[in-house]
Amino acid sequence: MSRTVEEPTEASAPVQAAYSYCEAVTGQQARNFAYGIRLLPAEKRQAMSALYAFSRRVDDIGDGALAPDAKRDRLESTRALLDRIRRGAVDEDDTDPVAVALSDASRRFPIPLGGLDELIDGVLMDVRGETYETWEDLKVYCRCVAGAIGRLSLGVFGTQPGAHGAERAAEYADTLGLALQLTNILRDVREDAGNGRTYLPADDLAKFGCGDGFASHTPPAEADFTGLVHFEVRRARALFAEGYRLLPMLDRRSGACVAAMAGIYRRLLDRIERDPEAVLRGRVSLPGHEKAYVAVRGLSGLDTRHIARRTVRRRA
Repeated sequence: MSRTVEEPTEASAPVQAAYSYCEAVTGQQARNFAYGIRLLPAEKRQAMSALYAFSRRVDDIGDGALAPDAKRDRLESTRALLDRIRRGAVDEDDTDPVAVALSDASRRFPIPLGGLDELIDGVLMDVRGETYETWEDLKVYCRCVAGAIGRLSLGVFGTQPGAHGAERAAEYADTLGLALQLTNILRDVREDAGNGRTYLPADDLAKFGCGDGFASHTPPAEADFTGLVHFEVRRARALFAEGYRLLPMLDRRSGACVAAMAGIYRRLLDRIERDPEAVLRGRVSLPGHEKAYVAVRGLSGLDTRHIARRTVRRRA
């Protein structure tokens, strides 16, 4: 069933306050994400902040210290809140600012809110302690926790009228989400191991002699940890290459936002590739000046033009 999206109107004071809360959450807890969305016009930036704040709430339940049964109850309560948002049953004076902001955003933009159900499903997989035998298995999880975010974001960005291949935009957004998530998994491999979680496919770990996990700051004895990391980096690069085909379909500022966020993660991937063992010593990150360069590059449209030229050559 299609949903009518409201024409842009000035948000009321309670809704603006709710958006301000979501933007504060985003700025404090998601620096890479916040860096990208600052390139958007205000209305889209606010909608993306509302999406992030709701997603963060879901993630925090999964990562928190509650017992598994309590986490499941909290996640289902959050799903019930999402149903209220979907039905338009959240008033602007509701005491939950995230619900107020997301309700307004979903009226202004055709956001596929079912993607947030998928995120909840993915976090429930974490609560159950699921592990993944193959890349195909891991992709199911990644599509829930990251591909869905790409598709939700596309609901805010939209595509340019007449954009070639726009019918595949959601597919490319999903794939770009997978690329970001696999980069996250590589970056956080030590931290996740400390929390009792292993995301990399068991098949890949066995192939490179890393089946014993990552419990220390050095690779497992006799393991080809560098080979494992380089293998996963190549997989992530292929996902980025496919997902980047979304860029020419977006307007300039939305494309700049996506290029900035993806560019930051691609540079993280470069760092991990150069020094694979760095992920065992601590969290790999980019300095602010490098993020600024990525943002300027995104605004200049360099990545978008490069992808557009490559896409034209493929069609020729």
